[in-house]
Amino acid sequence: MHILVLGGTTEARALAGSLHAGACGPGVRVTTSLAGRVAAPRLPRGEVRIGGFGGAEGLAAWLREHQVDVLIDATHPFAGTISFNAARAAGQAHVPLLALRRPGWAPVAGDDWHTAGSLADAAEVLPALGRRVFLTTGRMGLAAFAHLDDLWFLVRSVDPPEPPHPARMEIVLDRGPFTLDGERALLSHHAVDVLVTKDSGAAATSPKLTAAREAGIPVVVVRRPPVPEGVPVAATPEEALAWVGALRQT
Repeated sequence: MHILVLGGTTEARALAGSLHAGACGPGVRVTTSLAGRVAAPRLPRGEVRIGGFGGAEGLAAWLREHQVDVLIDATHPFAGTISFNAARAAGQAHVPLLALRRPGWAPVAGDDWHTAGSLADAAEVLPALGRRVFLTTGRMGLAAFAHLDDLWFLVRSVDPPEPPHPARMEIVLDRGPFTLDGERALLSHHAVDVLVTKDSGAAATSPKLTAAREAGIPVVVVRRPPVPEGVPVAATPEEALAWVGALRQT
Protein backbone atom coordinates (compact mmCIF):
# COMPACT_ATOMS: atom_id res chain seq x y z
CA MET A 1 0.00 0.00 0.00
CA HIS A 2 1.40 3.41 -1.02
CA ILE A 3 0.06 6.28 1.10
CA LEU A 4 0.57 9.91 0.15
CA VAL A 5 0.32 12.31 3.10
CA LEU A 6 -0.15 15.97 2.29
CA GLY A 7 1.76 17.26 5.27
CA GLY A 8 3.34 20.21 7.00
CA THR A 9 1.65 19.79 10.40
CA THR A 10 2.60 18.09 13.66
CA GLU A 11 -0.18 15.57 13.07
CA ALA A 12 1.15 14.77 9.58
CA ARG A 13 4.65 14.06 10.97
CA ALA A 14 3.23 11.85 13.71
CA LEU A 15 1.09 9.94 11.21
CA ALA A 16 3.95 9.44 8.74
CA GLY A 17 6.21 8.26 11.56
CA SER A 18 3.69 5.70 12.76
CA LEU A 19 2.98 4.42 9.25
CA HIS A 20 6.70 4.17 8.52
CA ALA A 21 7.20 2.24 11.76
CA GLY A 22 4.58 -0.32 10.76
CA ALA A 23 1.60 0.78 12.85
CA CYS A 24 -0.73 -0.51 10.12
CA GLY A 25 1.29 -3.61 9.40
CA PRO A 26 4.08 -4.44 6.95
CA GLY A 27 4.12 -3.45 3.31
CA VAL A 28 3.11 0.19 3.77
CA ARG A 29 5.07 2.83 1.86
CA VAL A 30 4.50 6.40 2.99
CA THR A 31 5.40 9.57 1.08
CA THR A 32 4.87 13.00 2.62
CA SER A 33 4.43 16.02 0.36
CA LEU A 34 5.40 19.45 1.70
CA ALA A 35 4.41 22.68 -0.03
CA GLY A 36 7.86 24.22 0.47
CA ARG A 37 6.67 27.50 2.01
CA VAL A 38 8.96 27.14 5.03
CA ALA A 39 12.69 27.46 4.44
CA ALA A 40 13.72 24.73 6.89
CA PRO A 41 10.75 22.39 7.46
CA ARG A 42 10.71 19.65 10.05
CA LEU A 43 10.94 16.51 7.95
CA PRO A 44 8.88 13.41 8.74
CA ARG A 45 10.04 9.81 8.50
CA GLY A 46 9.64 8.04 5.19
CA GLU A 47 9.90 9.50 1.71
CA VAL A 48 9.50 13.26 1.25
CA ARG A 49 8.72 15.41 -1.76
CA ILE A 50 8.70 19.21 -1.70
CA GLY A 51 6.75 21.51 -4.01
CA GLY A 52 3.36 21.85 -5.62
CA PHE A 53 1.62 19.47 -8.00
CA GLY A 54 0.13 21.92 -10.47
CA GLY A 55 -3.46 21.90 -9.26
CA ALA A 56 -5.93 19.06 -8.97
CA GLU A 57 -5.07 17.61 -12.37
CA GLY A 58 -1.36 17.56 -11.56
CA LEU A 59 -2.01 15.84 -8.24
CA ALA A 60 -4.28 13.28 -9.89
CA ALA A 61 -1.56 12.53 -12.44
CA TRP A 62 0.99 12.12 -9.62
CA LEU A 63 -1.31 9.72 -7.80
CA ARG A 64 -1.66 7.58 -10.89
CA GLU A 65 2.02 7.75 -11.89
CA HIS A 66 3.25 6.76 -8.43
CA GLN A 67 0.51 4.17 -7.86
CA VAL A 68 -0.83 5.79 -4.72
CA ASP A 69 -3.49 3.72 -2.98
CA VAL A 70 -4.53 6.16 -0.24
CA LEU A 71 -4.42 9.96 0.03
CA ILE A 72 -4.45 11.69 3.42
CA ASP A 73 -4.83 15.45 3.58
CA ALA A 74 -3.04 16.42 6.81
CA THR A 75 -2.29 20.00 5.80
CA HIS A 76 -2.87 23.06 7.96
CA PRO A 77 -6.57 23.75 8.63
CA PHE A 78 -6.23 26.99 6.63
CA ALA A 79 -4.56 25.44 3.58
CA GLY A 80 -7.91 25.48 1.81
CA THR A 81 -6.80 25.35 -1.82
CA ILE A 82 -4.81 22.12 -1.53
CA SER A 83 -7.67 20.47 0.37
CA PHE A 84 -10.15 21.12 -2.44
CA ASN A 85 -7.55 20.09 -5.03
CA ALA A 86 -7.02 16.87 -3.07
CA ALA A 87 -10.74 16.13 -3.14
CA ARG A 88 -10.92 16.66 -6.89
CA ALA A 89 -7.72 14.69 -7.55
CA ALA A 90 -8.82 11.76 -5.39
CA GLY A 91 -12.07 11.59 -7.34
CA GLN A 92 -10.28 11.70 -10.69
CA ALA A 93 -7.74 9.03 -9.69
CA HIS A 94 -10.30 6.91 -7.77
CA VAL A 95 -8.20 6.98 -4.59
CA PRO A 96 -9.71 6.97 -1.07
CA LEU A 97 -9.21 10.32 0.69
CA LEU A 98 -9.16 11.18 4.40
CA ALA A 99 -8.80 14.64 5.94
CA LEU A 100 -6.79 14.74 9.19
CA ARG A 101 -7.89 17.89 11.03
CA ARG A 102 -7.10 18.74 14.63
CA PRO A 103 -10.14 20.13 16.48
CA GLY A 104 -10.52 23.89 16.55
CA TRP A 105 -10.40 25.99 19.71
CA ALA A 106 -13.47 26.86 21.75
CA PRO A 107 -13.87 29.92 24.00
CA VAL A 108 -14.05 29.47 27.77
CA ALA A 109 -15.26 31.69 30.59
CA GLY A 110 -13.38 34.98 30.58
CA ASP A 111 -12.55 35.00 26.87
CA ASP A 112 -13.38 38.08 24.80
CA TRP A 113 -13.50 36.58 21.32
CA HIS A 114 -14.58 38.26 18.09
CA THR A 115 -14.95 35.84 15.16
CA ALA A 116 -14.08 36.83 11.60
CA GLY A 117 -14.70 35.02 8.35
CA SER A 118 -11.41 36.07 6.76
CA LEU A 119 -8.25 38.08 7.35
CA ALA A 120 -9.92 41.02 5.62
CA ASP A 121 -12.83 40.80 8.06
CA ALA A 122 -10.36 40.66 10.95
CA ALA A 123 -8.63 43.81 9.69
CA GLU A 124 -11.98 45.59 9.49
CA VAL A 125 -12.85 45.08 13.17
CA LEU A 126 -9.37 45.72 14.58
CA PRO A 127 -9.45 49.54 14.94
CA ALA A 128 -12.41 49.31 17.30
CA LEU A 129 -10.65 46.80 19.56
CA GLY A 130 -7.11 48.07 20.10
CA ARG A 131 -4.05 49.91 18.83
CA ARG A 132 -1.19 47.47 19.49
CA VAL A 133 -1.85 44.20 17.70
CA PHE A 134 -0.22 40.82 18.20
CA LEU A 135 -0.69 39.20 14.78
CA THR A 136 -0.18 35.43 14.75
CA THR A 137 -1.78 34.54 11.42
CA GLY A 138 1.49 33.78 9.60
CA ARG A 139 3.44 35.73 7.02
CA MET A 140 1.28 34.97 3.97
CA GLY A 141 -1.71 37.19 4.70
CA LEU A 142 -0.18 40.43 5.94
CA ALA A 143 -1.45 42.38 2.93
CA ALA A 144 -4.91 42.36 4.54
CA PHE A 145 -3.55 44.59 7.33
CA ALA A 146 -1.18 46.76 5.28
CA HIS A 147 -3.59 49.70 5.11
CA LEU A 148 -3.97 50.07 8.88
CA ASP A 149 -1.38 52.82 9.31
CA ASP A 150 -2.74 53.94 12.68
CA LEU A 151 -2.11 50.55 14.31
CA TRP A 152 1.15 48.97 15.47
CA PHE A 153 1.74 45.26 14.80
CA LEU A 154 3.83 42.61 16.45
CA VAL A 155 4.07 39.89 13.79
CA ARG A 156 5.22 36.37 14.64
CA SER A 157 6.17 33.95 11.87
CA VAL A 158 8.63 31.16 11.14
CA ASP A 159 10.26 32.98 8.19
CA PRO A 160 10.58 36.73 7.48
CA PRO A 161 7.48 38.18 5.78
CA GLU A 162 7.59 39.96 2.45
CA PRO A 163 5.63 43.09 1.48
CA PRO A 164 2.97 44.24 1.34
CA HIS A 165 2.68 44.41 5.11
CA PRO A 166 1.84 47.00 7.79
CA ALA A 167 4.18 49.99 7.91
CA ARG A 168 4.40 50.02 11.71
CA MET A 169 5.54 46.47 12.44
CA GLU A 170 8.00 44.53 14.56
CA ILE A 171 8.79 40.94 13.58
CA VAL A 172 9.41 38.01 15.91
CA LEU A 173 10.83 34.95 14.13
CA ASP A 174 9.85 31.91 16.16
CA ARG A 175 8.31 28.48 15.87
CA GLY A 176 6.03 26.77 18.38
CA PRO A 177 5.40 25.16 20.75
CA PHE A 178 5.10 28.30 22.88
CA THR A 179 4.91 28.46 26.68
CA LEU A 180 2.35 30.33 28.75
CA ASP A 181 5.06 32.27 30.58
CA GLY A 182 6.60 33.25 27.26
CA GLU A 183 3.29 34.47 25.87
CA ARG A 184 2.54 36.45 29.03
CA ALA A 185 5.92 38.14 28.81
CA LEU A 186 5.48 38.94 25.11
CA LEU A 187 2.08 40.57 25.61
CA SER A 188 3.33 42.59 28.58
CA HIS A 189 6.65 43.69 27.08
CA HIS A 190 5.03 44.99 23.90
CA ALA A 191 1.92 46.42 25.63
CA VAL A 192 -0.32 44.39 23.30
CA ASP A 193 -4.01 45.25 23.60
CA VAL A 194 -5.53 42.97 20.93
CA LEU A 195 -4.61 39.54 19.53
CA VAL A 196 -5.40 38.20 16.05
CA THR A 197 -5.18 34.48 15.38
CA LYS A 198 -6.50 31.82 13.04
CA ASP A 199 -8.49 28.98 14.56
CA SER A 200 -5.72 26.51 13.83
CA GLY A 201 -6.30 24.45 16.98
CA ALA A 202 -3.55 22.44 18.73
CA ALA A 203 -1.98 22.87 22.13
CA ALA A 204 1.36 24.10 20.75
CA THR A 205 0.00 27.58 20.00
CA SER A 206 -2.90 27.83 22.45
CA PRO A 207 -1.00 29.47 25.38
CA LYS A 208 -1.46 32.86 23.69
CA LEU A 209 -5.22 32.49 24.19
CA THR A 210 -4.77 31.83 27.89
CA ALA A 211 -2.38 34.78 28.22
CA ALA A 212 -4.86 37.06 26.45
CA ARG A 213 -7.70 35.89 28.67
CA GLU A 214 -5.66 36.54 31.81
CA ALA A 215 -4.74 40.03 30.60
CA GLY A 216 -8.30 40.88 29.54
CA ILE A 217 -7.20 41.32 25.92
CA PRO A 218 -9.77 40.85 23.11
CA VAL A 219 -9.00 38.17 20.55
CA VAL A 220 -10.03 38.20 16.89
CA VAL A 221 -10.39 34.57 15.78
CA VAL A 222 -10.49 33.86 12.04
CA ARG A 223 -12.74 30.89 11.32
CA ARG A 224 -11.18 27.99 9.42
CA PRO A 225 -12.49 26.99 5.98
CA PRO A 226 -14.64 23.84 5.80
CA VAL A 227 -13.38 20.43 4.75
CA PRO A 228 -14.63 19.61 1.23
CA GLU A 229 -18.08 18.04 1.31
CA GLY A 230 -18.14 14.27 1.48
CA VAL A 231 -14.55 13.84 2.70
CA PRO A 232 -14.29 11.80 5.93
CA VAL A 233 -12.43 13.50 8.78
CA ALA A 234 -10.12 12.15 11.48
CA ALA A 235 -9.35 14.35 14.47
CA THR A 236 -6.10 12.63 15.49
CA PRO A 237 -3.31 10.57 13.91
CA GLU A 238 -4.65 7.59 15.86
CA GLU A 239 -8.04 7.93 14.19
CA ALA A 240 -6.31 8.19 10.81
CA LEU A 241 -4.34 5.00 11.53
CA ALA A 242 -7.57 3.20 12.41
CA TRP A 243 -9.10 4.37 9.11
CA VAL A 244 -6.09 3.08 7.15
CA GLY A 245 -6.21 -0.21 9.08
CA ALA A 246 -9.86 -0.65 8.18
CA LEU A 247 -9.05 -0.01 4.50
CA ARG A 248 -6.39 -2.72 4.56
CA GLN A 249 -8.97 -5.22 5.77
CA THR A 250 -11.40 -4.57 2.93
